[in-house]
Amino acid sequence: MFKEAQLFAPLVIDAAGTPDVTFPPGHPGAGDDEYRMHRNEIAAAALAYRDGDPLPDIGYTPRDHDTWRRISAALASLHREFASTEARDAAERLALPADRVPQLSEASRRLEHLTGFTLRPAAGIVPLSEFYGSLADCMFHATQFIRHPSKPLFSPEPDMVHEVIGHGTTLASSRFAKLYRQAGEAARRAGNGTSLKAVSRVFWFTLEYGVMEENGQFMAYGASLLSAYGELQSFRGVEIRPLDVRDMVTRPYDVTSYQPVLYAAESLAHLEDFLGEFSSGVDGDTGDRLGLVPGEKW
Repeated sequence: MFKEAQLFAPLVIDAAGTPDVTFPPGHPGAGDDEYRMHRNEIAAAALAYRDGDPLPDIGYTPRDHDTWRRISAALASLHREFASTEARDAAERLALPADRVPQLSEASRRLEHLTGFTLRPAAGIVPLSEFYGSLADCMFHATQFIRHPSKPLFSPEPDMVHEVIGHGTTLASSRFAKLYRQAGEAARRAGNGTSLKAVSRVFWFTLEYGVMEENGQFMAYGASLLSAYGELQSFRGVEIRPLDVRDMVTRPYDVTSYQPVLYAAESLAHLEDFLGEFSSGVDGDTGDRLGLVPGEKW
C-alpha cells in the first residue's frame, strides 16, 4: 500500500472547495506541473460528486494508460505465483482491462453485479469512521488517480491500482465481500474510540495484509499485498504468525515500510470463522477489553 508516508501528497481544499495537491520533495510527481494539475482535476471531480450522481469519468492521459498497462501486467504475473486461489478467481470474474485504466464507473457496475458492492469516488484519505462504516452499506471509497509514470511499480499513496486491482479484486469475491460488510457493521457499533481502532487494525492485518495457507505455501489475499509489486514478492520472508486478535490490535503498524509481521489463516474457512467471531462481538468497549490505549497513534 503506502511505502513512504513522508511522501504523501497532502490535499488542501480552500474555502471555495478548490483542491490543491502538493508533492513533497522526493515524491515521483514533484516538479511535474502537468501531473499535479491532472491530480487536482481528478480530486475536484470527486469533491463535486454527490450520492445519486453518475460516477465521474476521468480523462486519463496516454501516460496514465501506459502506467496502468505496465503495472497491470507485472502484478498479473505475480498473482499467478503469490495470490490465493480465491483472489485469482475473483480477479478473473472482475475482468479488469489490462490495456487501459478502467473508469471507476465500469469497475463499480461489475462489482455490483458480482457481490452488490459499489465504488464511491474519494478525493483523498477518508476519515476512518466514514471509510469503514460505509462498508456496511456495500460501498467502498476509492481514489481515481494513477501513480506517476516515472515509477509505475511504486506509489506513496493509494491510487487506482491499489483501489481497483487490490480491493476491487477481493470485493469481486462474495466470500471476501461478506467480510468487508462485517467489518463495516462492526465499525458502526464500535463508535469513534479505541474500538474503532481495534476494527481498523484487524482489517489492516487481514483484508489489507492477510495471507493464508494453501498446499503448504503462504498465499496473499490482502488488498495491499495484491497491489504492491515489491512486497508481494518478498512477504514470505517476514515473520508470519497465526491469527490472533489481541496481538493484531495491540501491534502498531508502520505504513512507511514493508510489514515485518503478517498473520496467516489456515484456510479461507478459518479466516471467515475468525473474522466473523471478532466482528460480531465488537461493541463500544472492545478496545478497552483488548487493552488499547486512548490517544495512542493509529
